[in-house]
Amino acid sequence: MVSKKIKLFTAICLIVSAGAFAQTGTGNTGYMNGGYNIYDSSVIPNKKMGQQNEFWNNSYSFPAKPRNMVEFGLSLGVAQESSDVSSRPFTFPNFGATLRKSLGYLFSIRAEYINTEMKGQNWKASNAFSQNPAWGAYFAPIRTNSGAVVNANASGANNANADYVYYNYKTKLQDLSLQGIFTLNNIRFHKAKTGVILYAGAGIGVSVFNTKINALDANNQPYRALFNSIFAKYASEPNLYKRRKDIRNELRNGMDDTYETAAESDGGVPRLGGKTLKPSFTALAGVAFKLNRRFNIAIEDRFTALKTDLLDGQQWQEHPVSDPVQTRDYDSYNYASVHLNFNLGGKAVEPLFWLNPLDYAYSELNQPKHMKLPKPVFNDADGDGVLDELDREPNTPAGCPVDTHGVTKDTDGDGVPDCKDKELITPTICQPVNADGVGKCPDPECCKNIGTAGTGVVAVVCPSDYPSLTFKGNVQTLSNDTKAMLASVASKMKANPTCNVSVTGYPEASKAAQAVCNKRNEAIKMYLVEKEGISADRISTNCQVSDGANKNTVDIKSN
Repeated sequence: MVSKKIKLFTAICLIVSAGAFAQTGTGNTGYMNGGYNIYDSSVIPNKKMGQQNEFWNNSYSFPAKPRNMVEFGLSLGVAQESSDVSSRPFTFPNFGATLRKSLGYLFSIRAEYINTEMKGQNWKASNAFSQNPAWGAYFAPIRTNSGAVVNANASGANNANADYVYYNYKTKLQDLSLQGIFTLNNIRFHKAKTGVILYAGAGIGVSVFNTKINALDANNQPYRALFNSIFAKYASEPNLYKRRKDIRNELRNGMDDTYETAAESDGGVPRLGGKTLKPSFTALAGVAFKLNRRFNIAIEDRFTALKTDLLDGQQWQEHPVSDPVQTRDYDSYNYASVHLNFNLGGKAVEPLFWLNPLDYAYSELNQPKHMKLPKPVFNDADGDGVLDELDREPNTPAGCPVDTHGVTKDTDGDGVPDCKDKELITPTICQPVNADGVGKCPDPECCKNIGTAGTGVVAVVCPSDYPSLTFKGNVQTLSNDTKAMLASVASKMKANPTCNVSVTGYPEASKAAQAVCNKRNEAIKMYLVEKEGISADRISTNCQVSDGANKNTVDIKSN
């Protein structure tokens, strides 16, 4: 029977955990990561509105604490005693209820009521029960010939009429406690959402309990014959511990489940209808899984100690002298449970232990809505229309047109800016130019006779060893290697000012391929013009449709 209960409880825990991880809350639109809108005044208590107004007016740095929901929970669990008598694990039914209110993001208070039933059964026989009125009323202790009560192992004892008992109990207990609980992990620096929280706490309360023992059978006769026969059967066992399961089975099969006899109780303590009232001290820990804004499921373990040694109805231990010795330890019990919790409240946020207090601060840093920010200042010291942060020529002369990088325009690449160039387009053959941008061109007759046999003028031979450029895929921008080769092309062109070049690509017949070719050619030409100072009229571009074998190659040839 016990094994079935253990399996059932384990299955419940697995189902609860699976359900918790299967769902995640997403929060409401306008709320911050499942938290609350800092501008929603409906969740602020009236007594806190003064602070909230100061915060909104930027005269106080901290927003008011919002009104938060109260958590109500129901629990189902198993309870076990830790006492002088061995407990029977996982007895049912055990249930409870909780009411929890958050005082801050880390600390909350909780009232809890639990109703438990716990059982115990020793597998070792005992004979020092003479001081326990519950057992001594029905069973005969060991006595000497003079009538003195002695231990079974005392020399000279007369054991002929002695009884042995197997201590047992059933305790029905109710506990009401007030607990302080700390949330351990809802302040997160690297993750906004809190879907699982760990918590721990402690508290004080009162327990009301009633303990009974099973000493009589259905005919109101003591289990004398059963107990003594079991003791005699296993008394000679060299390792009695290995037979504990057999002993418990024989006791369970030979006994009923009535627990008809009141156990020994503390004398002089308050009594409530035959029940004992004692203070209790509780420590607990648990983990809660958020299902949505209203529901969560928790798995919790609670340890409770009582100021009594008679929770199991037994405070005497075996002793090798004439009388048993009273123990001085207090009994305790453990309650392992599964909680279904529901958040109560209308115009309120979730309980604060589910919220990350850094949520608002991080959101404000990421997307400022409340903080006062200075107006942006965009400086342009030289007044050329390009911000100083982007200006590659910070001291452009006044009135000179510039390109998008703030560099003075020089259309013909003669080194004189357009704003001072009196000859805006100077042919390459007429360069270099003077300070006004005016070049000196060769005499027309000389130019006509260049390379003519018998004139005495040396013919100009243009370079033919220009490189071929290679691109990858559909890349249209220039790599560092490509720019280096273009620098060598520009060097040769500057050394031969009368020579021109053509830039030729070999795209496939598709429009997309030809567009890529045109953009590559234009990038090459613009680089030679803008970066290397070559006149644009010295460079021609062309795209010759091909079978695509050389579609990523661009040739530079003398023109």
